Amino acid sequence: MPITPRAYKGMRDHLPEAMRLRRFITDTLIGVLERYGFEPLSTPIVEYSDTLEGKIGDEEKLLYRLKYGDDALTLRYDQTVPLARVVAQNEGKLTMPFKRYALGQSFRGERQARGRYREFWQLDADIVGVDSPIADAEIVAVVVEGLRAIGFTGAKVLLNHREILSGLARVAGVAENEAGGVYRAIDKLDKIGNDGVRNELLKSGVSAEAAERVLHFVGISGSVDEVLAEMESVLANDAPALAAVAALRTICAVLTSFGVPADSFTIAPSLARGLSYYTGCVFEAVLDSPPMGSLLGGGRYDNLVGMFSKRSLPTVGCAFGLERLFDLMLELNMGPRPERTIDAYVTLFASDFQNESLRLAGELRAAGLSVLTAYSPVKIANQFKEADRKGANFALVLGPDDLAAGVVQLKDLRTGEQQAVTRDAIVAAIKTAL
Repeated sequence: MPITPRAYKGMRDHLPEAMRLRRFITDTLIGVLERYGFEPLSTPIVEYSDTLEGKIGDEEKLLYRLKYGDDALTLRYDQTVPLARVVAQNEGKLTMPFKRYALGQSFRGERQARGRYREFWQLDADIVGVDSPIADAEIVAVVVEGLRAIGFTGAKVLLNHREILSGLARVAGVAENEAGGVYRAIDKLDKIGNDGVRNELLKSGVSAEAAERVLHFVGISGSVDEVLAEMESVLANDAPALAAVAALRTICAVLTSFGVPADSFTIAPSLARGLSYYTGCVFEAVLDSPPMGSLLGGGRYDNLVGMFSKRSLPTVGCAFGLERLFDLMLELNMGPRPERTIDAYVTLFASDFQNESLRLAGELRAAGLSVLTAYSPVKIANQFKEADRKGANFALVLGPDDLAAGVVQLKDLRTGEQQAVTRDAIVAAIKTAL
């Protein structure tokens, strides 16, 4: 029975044009990260199962498990737990704070849906081993700068703090065992509105009075200073929450010192993402114009990276989801326009001239130019068409008269102009015209 060529559901191929956009995204973001002193780290996509299991709760059913001999193995589902293993395994070798970025794919058995993939690439950035608002601000700064560099100039980072929301629950009189329901309800505010959140709170056992206090708090708006001042007023009797407000104020001040534009970050009292995971500052980058929702998120998680270590390792980080950014940029027609990526295409006039043509191609490559060569001596006009389809800037022809005269015919495929250039000047002629 013939095999039907197909990619596994939830996974996809990326042809050259798509790969050029994906490389533009990752190369640009990595350039930003390296300017902030982040170093590259690579880990295997396969880990021992006991390394990965027991870390993501109900989502463990989505893991891809393997068996090789007596070894129980699992495909990684993110790059954070592998980071924790690397840090524990290399204690004494890594200098703290450890600023790392990691580009790679992860795997989860997600149900098929728009924007959900079973194989997905992420570019993670984390600062391990320091509990400083400067580190938090650096992560936010690379998010803003990175998103703007790839074209999301209207992106904004929403900031909050886990302890502020915990303080809100306490001030509102919500019992500790009901706080989870409060956070889940708040996290749905954008989707279900105030009335929906109110109903969710009441269903979770929160009193009507406490529900109104929560709704008042998450509705606070204004400038960074105005929101922080109102937060302090509401949380005046809760010391841990006030300390969290002070931490946010410091983070925002550091962002200003870094030169991060004031319109690219704000305080969002309703941001309640990942509170079972994060321990301090949390943030989410969103695109309001056009309204495309969340781009990525991150925050401080001080209890995870040290899980395999004998000491606490405070960490703050984020993950740029390449699939999300790539899909959005395609939808919004963003990214660099298709361009000619090959410098020169060396044609083959006839089989007798193959060695000379290949020698010319070698000389051009040795000079740092990107070069394609013809594989058979079809009509020169057809070779020109092939060179144009492949995105070459120039086509070069070596015919018998050219060899006798010591020249090369140089055709500019962008303009159609053609000229004879001496062999020793051909490299300079191409480089000057590029």
